[in-house]
Amino acid sequence: MSNKKAEMPEESTANGGDSNRIDNSNSGGASSAGAGGRNASQKHIEKIVLQYLKSKGYKDAEKALRENAMLDTAETTLGDLSNAFPASEVGSDASVPNWILFYNEAEQGNPDAYSQSYKELRRWIDNSLDVYKHELYAASYPIFVHSYLDLLGRELYEKAAEFMELYSCDHRVFHSKDISALETLKAKSHIQENELAKLYRENKYGVRMTRVGFELLLSFLQDHHYTLLMRTVNQHLNIRTIDGTVPISSEAEADVGITGHTQNQLDHFNSQEIVLGSASLDPFVRDEVERTLQSEAGRRIKDNTSREAAGMLETFSKIKQDSSVNGLSSREAIPMPPPRGIEIEQQIANLKAVRKRISLGPAALPSICMYTLHNTNNTMNCATVSEDLSLLAGGFSESYIKIWSLKREPLRGLTSNFYPNSVNSVEDAEMLREKTTDDYRKLVGHSGPVFGLDISFDSKYLISSSEDKTTRLWSLDTFTNVVCYKGHNYPIWDVSFAPQGFYFATASHDRTARLWSCDHIYALRIFAGHLSDVNCVRFHPNSKYVVTGSCDKTVRLWDVQRGSCVRVFTGHTGSIDTVAISPDGRIMASAGEDQTVNVWDLGSGRRMDTLTGHTGPVYSLTFSQEGTLLLSGSADETVRAWNQASNSSKPAAVSSSERKKRDAAGIWKSKRVAESEALLETWRTKSTPVYTIAMSKRNLGIAIGAFTLS
Repeated sequence: MSNKKAEMPEESTANGGDSNRIDNSNSGGASSAGAGGRNASQKHIEKIVLQYLKSKGYKDAEKALRENAMLDTAETTLGDLSNAFPASEVGSDASVPNWILFYNEAEQGNPDAYSQSYKELRRWIDNSLDVYKHELYAASYPIFVHSYLDLLGRELYEKAAEFMELYSCDHRVFHSKDISALETLKAKSHIQENELAKLYRENKYGVRMTRVGFELLLSFLQDHHYTLLMRTVNQHLNIRTIDGTVPISSEAEADVGITGHTQNQLDHFNSQEIVLGSASLDPFVRDEVERTLQSEAGRRIKDNTSREAAGMLETFSKIKQDSSVNGLSSREAIPMPPPRGIEIEQQIANLKAVRKRISLGPAALPSICMYTLHNTNNTMNCATVSEDLSLLAGGFSESYIKIWSLKREPLRGLTSNFYPNSVNSVEDAEMLREKTTDDYRKLVGHSGPVFGLDISFDSKYLISSSEDKTTRLWSLDTFTNVVCYKGHNYPIWDVSFAPQGFYFATASHDRTARLWSCDHIYALRIFAGHLSDVNCVRFHPNSKYVVTGSCDKTVRLWDVQRGSCVRVFTGHTGSIDTVAISPDGRIMASAGEDQTVNVWDLGSGRRMDTLTGHTGPVYSLTFSQEGTLLLSGSADETVRAWNQASNSSKPAAVSSSERKKRDAAGIWKSKRVAESEALLETWRTKSTPVYTIAMSKRNLGIAIGAFTLS
């Protein structure tokens, strides 16, 4: 790496002139390149080498070759060579390296050379470092286009169609219009007739890359002697090297792509139709809840219970009306098992919470209840809390899960020495419970660190994911492992229940997210498309979609029924660690290592706001029940509230406040932080990074973290 770095050109624009071209003259030939079919004469090859030595100033070598080959003393120019071979085969900007590349290819007769070399390039990019992966994929797009056009130009029509079918999926998200147009080309003559093909052929495609990223690409092509790909880079790419990182949004810059041609066609991809309505009430649950409330409200004795039921019935009527207007139809909704009695009880409990809920906004901020876990020794990786705020769970590096009762009630499982046939009633089951008085339990079953946890809406089950590549379902009634789900090939970073609890989704290091149901041990859907680890996953409130955040700096929205990606959100400059969706299902927020929170419109796929103020990675996000407030928890040991009533905040210049932070050497330094105008409040903890932030049905904020010694 260091030797190749010393050879890197210092100019800011690569391939803009001969000084920055990829020179394969010293590579020793091609191992798997090209199909040319034209056999160049030995005399022409010697003249090309002679011209190359002359251009480099190697006078002694030039003289020796001229004498040994018995060439005449008259100078041979590239113009003379082009008389024998058309410039279209070599390039309009023919140079000595291009002629050498042409003859190396012409000596090969392999019609699969393009597919083989591009396949290896694609595999190499897939295995490259995350920080360079996006820019390398961006550089591979023009290589893909010109490889396809070259195959058509050489009348290898079947190979061209196969090449397009195999590799077009890599670029459809950002270049869907162009690929759809290029797919219509079926013959060599179409290249000259099609305006888009002529545009690509007659103009260089601008690409932004970091110096290290360009060096890696250069090294790969040279080390593997991929002369076909090197010629494409020489002729058709204009690589501009920059310092720092290359954001995904750079594809909209003027020097990226072909001037005057729209490069980033993400808006076209994000125009796919999606249904963002809320989940409809199940008819059976709706009727049973209404019947129960009417029965309570119709009591002759006007006690508090009947008056409360009458108010709940009125609230439920409004919810039912909203569900009929904005809810999904039965055809649009995903399949669900028959409703249970617990769902009716849960719906009534939610109605009680709605009646006691405090509406939040800029003038009414929530209360935050902070749970700080001590003596974790930096081994706690994740935490979650149940919707009814009765249980708190944490996942640890020692492969176990610990559960605490927030009501200080004993958590009693069932004894192991009993016969199931002897249990005939609920009272019999209660008699078989352990006699412990402990208000915590430890669940052991994983064989690696636990990275993800979630509790079902009814607080009956807990789902966990681990480095051991498995997901486990635990009963919170018996505190035992019920099912072990296997399918991922690498550690699983996150897991999330669907709002109704029957489905759950996982996110893994294998760059996929997967959809599961509790009654199947295999995945129902595999969501593949991210370029790197999938760090987080959440369900849309209607359970019809899944949102994932990845180390590739993008967020994706997936259709659960089709298993396909319907939205891609770009704009982050670092890995994405958390996502959240508003209760109405129309707004999504994402955050991660770049210390910013981006707010997105799910319908259009466009960014609505960027919230700044955190000084560390953001670990968790949640919306208030009305969607007017967004809470974020961060490694900077703060919880922050952001105004989302209008989504019209603008970044302030620089905050007047300063906060001291330790640098890498452990020295305290003041750091000014630009804070968005949408920032309403900041709650600071005492040496406790905030791992999880949640909002109860009554709009009480719940924060969880582990105390860390400074």
